[in-house]
Amino acid sequence: MNHSKKSQWFLLISAAVVLVIIIIILVVVGMDFGSTTKIGLIMTGSASDSGWNGMHYSGVRSACDKLGTELILKENIPEDAEQCTRAIDELVADGVQMVMLSSYGYPEIATEAIAKYTDVVFYGIYSGGGSENMSSYFGRMYQARYLSGIVAAKQSATESVGYVAAMPNNEVNRGLNAFALGVRSVLPEAEVHVIWTNSWDDADAEKAAVERLVNDYGADVIAYHQNQSNAAEAADALGVYSIGYNQTAIGLSDKYLTAAIWNWDSLYYEIIREYIQGRANSVKHHWFGIEMGVVGLAEYSPLVSDDTKQVVEKAKDSLISGEAVFSGDIFDNNGNRQCTEGESISDSILLEKMDWFVNGVVIHE
Repeated sequence: MNHSKKSQWFLLISAAVVLVIIIIILVVVGMDFGSTTKIGLIMTGSASDSGWNGMHYSGVRSACDKLGTELILKENIPEDAEQCTRAIDELVADGVQMVMLSSYGYPEIATEAIAKYTDVVFYGIYSGGGSENMSSYFGRMYQARYLSGIVAAKQSATESVGYVAAMPNNEVNRGLNAFALGVRSVLPEAEVHVIWTNSWDDADAEKAAVERLVNDYGADVIAYHQNQSNAAEAADALGVYSIGYNQTAIGLSDKYLTAAIWNWDSLYYEIIREYIQGRANSVKHHWFGIEMGVVGLAEYSPLVSDDTKQVVEKAKDSLISGEAVFSGDIFDNNGNRQCTEGESISDSILLEKMDWFVNGVVIHE
């Protein structure tokens, strides 16, 4: 064999060795150009909802498109163990490798299903522990609630603000308390009157709650923690101001001020990318704040004064720089001290033990 042929054989063998090494590396890191990563999303409502569920779908859809993953949706799944488990089973059967549980009650009722599928990664909106393959994700919406409380107080003439709340859990209580702290940072003697609907989405109950808050307790600003903007529409019908949630209420109410809103796109992008990079469940509790733009206030209506905007922006800058909403002297509405000067309430308490209400919050059954 002459020198030229030896060189050709050497090059062919070298190329083959390099190709084998590349294939081995791709197999080891789990890359497969013949398939697409599948992401599952389970929601209590529809992708076409204008509130909570629609915002989640839009956020996951955007993140999947940017990251080149396939989204498989299970919508209108109530917080029911049997139906949630069935939805998970169907997603896994479809080849989904990462499941997003976008409602607060899902992770607890689906504990057995999550533990059963150890090769599937789960992310859920909740604050508890869970399986090794489960992590929580959420945003510090209470920061935006605090800012919206300032807006409410600056607009109120009666020093009575109404709040329509879904149910008393850590998430809702935390936002309600932060809102009340924002209100009382402007009006120290103001009261925040609260009525529970015991549902995320019940238009009749929300309308009735608004009517009680306005007619019985003199509320001239209404805020709410519900999936839809029914409370804003009810407030508009009674001629009182409203602060929205999830989305702006422009066009729904002439008395709309602003809204506490989410940017789910950036949140879902972060956690889906974490999974793709092989770091799934490396962080057990994701809690993104206002500094990342995950939560904030929507655009202001013309009803909001420049003075109010300046006060809110100053408070927002303080939050971005690290100041805590739940810090300093804080008493609950039974007169018990929950925090003292120079201290702040820990994330573990905010996430899991917010079973009390700050001074100024008045609960009505």
